[in-house]
Amino acid sequence: MRVAMIGTGYVGLVSGACFADFGHHVTCIDKDAGKIAMLREGRIPIFEPGLDELVARNCAAGRLDFDTDLTRAVKEAETVFIAVGTPSRRGDGHADLSYVFAAAREIAAVAEGFTVVVTKSTVPVGTGDEVERVIRETRPEADISVVSNPEFLREGAAIEDFKRPDRVVVGTEDPRARSVMAALYRPLSLNQLPLMFTARRTSELIKYAGNAFLAMKITFINEMADLCEQVGANVQDVARGIGLDNRIGAKFLHAGPGYGGSCFPKDTLALTRTAQQVGTPLRIVETVIAVNDVRKLAIARKVEKALGGQVRGRTAAILGLTFKPNTDDMRDSPALSIIHALLDKGMRVRAFDPEGMDEARKVLPAAVEYGTGPYDVAQDADCLVIVTEWDAFRALDFDRMKAILRQPVLVDLRNIYVPDQMAQLGFVYESVGRPVGQSAEENLDAAE
Repeated sequence: MRVAMIGTGYVGLVSGACFADFGHHVTCIDKDAGKIAMLREGRIPIFEPGLDELVARNCAAGRLDFDTDLTRAVKEAETVFIAVGTPSRRGDGHADLSYVFAAAREIAAVAEGFTVVVTKSTVPVGTGDEVERVIRETRPEADISVVSNPEFLREGAAIEDFKRPDRVVVGTEDPRARSVMAALYRPLSLNQLPLMFTARRTSELIKYAGNAFLAMKITFINEMADLCEQVGANVQDVARGIGLDNRIGAKFLHAGPGYGGSCFPKDTLALTRTAQQVGTPLRIVETVIAVNDVRKLAIARKVEKALGGQVRGRTAAILGLTFKPNTDDMRDSPALSIIHALLDKGMRVRAFDPEGMDEARKVLPAAVEYGTGPYDVAQDADCLVIVTEWDAFRALDFDRMKAILRQPVLVDLRNIYVPDQMAQLGFVYESVGRPVGQSAEENLDAAE
């Protein structure tokens, strides 16, 4: 099957490469000539484990190519995916659909024969209806069926998610489109693919509802972590205890500095705006958004607490800048709020991330300094702060860290290390949702 993928961002590039790996012929299209030139040279503009090899293999096999002009690819394609950005509009939080509608107009103008136009971008309920209207206005005679096919890819595990999905949701009531989409995803049938066909609006809502629920789980366990600290309980045991209940499940119950990334913040906000617009406000989701926003700012106080309240003029060594490991995505990363808060308190900040520093330089203040590794940024710092749980930070040499830090202080916002073991190593150790021990001053005295 011939596929045109409009947009070579995270979703478009991963989806296009995976479809090509199934044996389909895929052309990925983007107006950014520089990005297309990079891809043709085999250079990948995003970091995703395994994506470079997947793209190279399918380009070499002639199943995957790239272009800035959609005309040829759309004319030849049986399915055309719209995988462009839908960022939050400034001021009101609604998803900006201008790129989606622009793509729909361009597709309508050149499509030949029966063509399935698939919205892969995350879009509010009813967007498919609007895409269909735009297409009919552009070219009434076009034989096009508009389908919703939301993506459920986790950054850092996107290829595995695409090839072994929990579900593939397709929103269409057109039998011709249903047949095309079933054939497109047929290579997944050996994995007993749970291909779920729904009405188009239902499909659009499934994506937002899923992300809102996961964001709610994260926010719930973060609030439980705050309670655990005050009553002397351990949030990791609480999470395991409730996660073993099959009705709840263990995933997304890891306490930390709050959720970020390209999906949860944008999608929860867009969902609440849609609900408000139709007069059915989602109070739970609205509260999740508010709690998460406050948490990312408040979590910086743990650094202040670990240093006994005296932070002005001191240096924090930050490990991890991206919103999660195995990506270079800085969008709404908790590190942004934490670093801004530390700078506002008069601290000096040095930071290291295995993949995210180029992106970080674009969005963080110029005052932030960058190092070449964990030990480089820790040299003469007053505290070490783990913000993102990269594998490279899971087995640090704390004898070495203790020798190069001004003070042996570790603020572990991902609960990677064990409190008792850190105490034995002579560190002041602050984590998330585990029992409050000695005061910061007593800990510092003991460590010295």
